[in-house]
Amino acid sequence: MSHTYPILYSFRRCPYAMRARLALYASGAIVELREVVLRDKPEHMLEISPKGTVPVLLLQDGNVVEESLDIMVWALGRQDPEEWLGEEDDGLIARNDGEFKYALDRYKYPDRYPDEDCSGMFDKGVEVLKDLDTRIEKNGYLVADYPTLADYAIFPFIRQFANTDRERFGALPLPALKKWLDEHLNSELFAAIMPKFDQWKPEDEPLLFGSSV
Repeated sequence: MSHTYPILYSFRRCPYAMRARLALYASGAIVELREVVLRDKPEHMLEISPKGTVPVLLLQDGNVVEESLDIMVWALGRQDPEEWLGEEDDGLIARNDGEFKYALDRYKYPDRYPDEDCSGMFDKGVEVLKDLDTRIEKNGYLVADYPTLADYAIFPFIRQFANTDRERFGALPLPALKKWLDEHLNSELFAAIMPKFDQWKPEDEPLLFGSSV
């Protein structure tokens, strides 16, 4: 079935979906947004992407982009007005998606890993945060003196880490990182990609999402 705009299956609070929406919005792309409830995933989403995780982007030509970072690069490859792709990410995104996400999951959801000792995962996460704090203090942002792909790809995960125990995070001596995080959280861009949407149903009218809508 043809569709006028790309279709994005998303979940508002998922950090992977957040970073996809950030890039789509910043690029000026318009998509049909379908908000997913993870315990009640749409049949169509599972048909086009059996892995069953968000975000998933279905393009007009039928191609499916299943990974959040690929969605970011697809969007910015079409238009990158703020030059997010202007600098290499220095391996920071890979470290975030690997080492940091591993620690974050076990710190935030220790009950999901009953056979593992998750007691040290906060400290493992903080090791990564200290490096990011040093980088931000030196550069202004993670890799340059302006925010690039790395900043937007990583900050939703730092937000999740901070929100797990705000008092514990608040006690950390990471002034540059905290200022950086607050800047992102209070930005017009973040506000624009975080409205609350009802769960998508097949009978719904298309909900268009994007800076030009």
